[in-house]
Amino acid sequence: MARKRIMIFGLPGSGKSHFAKQLHLATGLPLFHLDKIFFKEGWVEENANVFLSKQRALVDADHWIIDGNSLSSLDVRWARADLVLYFHLPRLLCLARLIKRRFFKDRSIDDRAPLCPEVLRFRLIKYMWGFQSRVHPRIDVLRTTYPLTSFQEITSLKEQKVLLQSLMRDHTGKTS
Repeated sequence: MARKRIMIFGLPGSGKSHFAKQLHLATGLPLFHLDKIFFKEGWVEENANVFLSKQRALVDADHWIIDGNSLSSLDVRWARADLVLYFHLPRLLCLARLIKRRFFKDRSIDDRAPLCPEVLRFRLIKYMWGFQSRVHPRIDVLRTTYPLTSFQEITSLKEQKVLLQSLMRDHTGKTS
């Protein structure tokens, strides 16, 4: 079954944006990165109400891929998604990818607001390290609240690859 509204969230450095871009290219579904909406020039945070309003406008559409965390508004996206993907890869792998991304950013992934260069701050590492303990109770509540929404937790690079191929096949009938 081809999915029309796909929500992707998870640990920083887990490959969400890269996966979302590949899925977008394969399916043609519109792709939105929350960091481009949450941050303005120079890493200035958007007003919380404005950010929430922008998210609601996105999820009201019939087709989308939304990549990003914004834990305070997970329910906004989850309520409309027909597939929720939680990228929960090992923290040391995510940390290594954050470090690599700082120096070797894939320029083809346009997931940042203008004038928001890739940075690696202790705050981001701390956020990533504690992400699982903060998000798991919310996941449990949201899975109970929206039992008909398909949920998949991805815990390895192999699972990412298999899932991408499966979703591509669902949309196009092809695996590449």
